[in-house]
Amino acid sequence: MAPTIPQMPALSTSHASAVRPVSFRGQPALQLQLPPGDAAIVALQGAQVLSWVTANGTERLYLSPRSVFDGHTAIRGGVPVCFPQFNQRGPLAKHGFARNLPWRVMDEGLSDSGTAVRAVLALDHSEQTRHWWPHGFAARLAVVLRPGGLRMELSVQNTGSTAWDFTAALHSYLSVLDIAQTHLHGLEGCARWDAVADVRGVQTGPVRFDGEYDSVFAAAASPLRIDGTAGPALRLSQSANWHNTVVWNPGATLSERLADMPDDGYRHMLCVEAAVVEQPVTLAPGERWTGWQDIEILT
Repeated sequence: MAPTIPQMPALSTSHASAVRPVSFRGQPALQLQLPPGDAAIVALQGAQVLSWVTANGTERLYLSPRSVFDGHTAIRGGVPVCFPQFNQRGPLAKHGFARNLPWRVMDEGLSDSGTAVRAVLALDHSEQTRHWWPHGFAARLAVVLRPGGLRMELSVQNTGSTAWDFTAALHSYLSVLDIAQTHLHGLEGCARWDAVADVRGVQTGPVRFDGEYDSVFAAAASPLRIDGTAGPALRLSQSANWHNTVVWNPGATLSERLADMPDDGYRHMLCVEAAVVEQPVTLAPGERWTGWQDIEILT
C-alpha cells in the first residue's frame, strides 16, 4: 500500500520570496527555495520541473546539456508532463502537447512553518489545443518542495460537454552516477511489458540496465528505491490512480541518435515515470482526475 503523504500546509503570501520568477537558459521559469537550501526550478513551458537541488547542493534530476530552450520544443530532462497522450499511443504528437505550451502561474507561497513551498501552474483548452484535440479541459500541476523531498501533482478536469479519454505521465528524469551500477527495487512480481523486445512477463529481482531499456510495469503497491543515484538513494511513491510505472533508459546506441542528448548521456540518467498508459482514463463532463508522484532522499 502506498504511503500517506502529508497534506500541503496552508500557504502564506507573506513569504513570497520563497518563489520568484527567473530566467533559465533564456526562458521564463520559477525558482522555489527553502531556508535549508533545497531549491527547484520550474519552467513555464510545460510546467516542467527542470532542477531539484537538495540542501547539500546535489542535483537530483537529469537535464541534458543539449536540450533546446526555444519556448516550444520539448525539453530533454527534468520532469516533462505528458498529456493528453503518452508516447505515440494516439493521433497527437509524441507525449501530447502540454509539455510544449506555456502554462500560467495560479498560486505560489511558503507554508507558515517555512517547511514547504508550492507553485501551481495551469493550462486550459484554447483555440490552438482544440485544433489538435477537440475537447475542453483544465490541467493543473502543483509542485511542492520540502526538505529532502519533491512532490508533483497533476490534476485534469473535463470542462467540455462530452466525455473524453487521456493517457498521461510525469516523465521524471533522475540523475544517476552510472546506469550500469544503478538498481531499481520494488517492481519485483509486477507485470511488465518490454517495449524493446515486445515481450510480456513478470519482473524478477531488481531492475538492472545493460543497453536500451523501455518497459511499462503494472504499478507496485509499495514505494520504489533507486540505488546508484547522485547522492543517497531515492524513494519514489505514486498515487494509486497512476496504474503504471514506466522505466526508460535509451542505452548507448539510441543516445547517439538523439540530437538533444550527449552520446554518453544515457549513463547519467534514468526515467522512472508515474503513468497511465495501458488503460486510458475516461472523464465525463465536469469530472476531475488527480495523480501525484513523490520523490524523497533516503538518509
